[in-house]
Amino acid sequence: MEVLKKLDSAELDAAITRLPGWTFDGGELVRTWSFPDFVAAMLFVNHVAATAEAAGHHPDIDIRYNRVRLALVTHDAGGITSVDVDMAGHLNQLG
Repeated sequence: MEVLKKLDSAELDAAITRLPGWTFDGGELVRTWSFPDFVAAMLFVNHVAATAEAAGHHPDIDIRYNRVRLALVTHDAGGITSVDVDMAGHLNQLG
């Protein structure tokens, strides 16, 4: 099993410039989406779930009616890794 390396600050800065809508918050890579209603938000979450399951890397998901907040961090590495950055890029394609 590959040991993932936590990204350093320069790598994080470079990654964030390639990820529209994503920010750093509390040691996590975070983005919030807004939708017209709860049903649309849940449809998006279902797409997120399928994408995450296929990749074997799952974001923390917070749903507040029509707003969905996703947070990525590789807990085993103690921070954000390339796997989180890749997943953020895939999730950007969903919505």
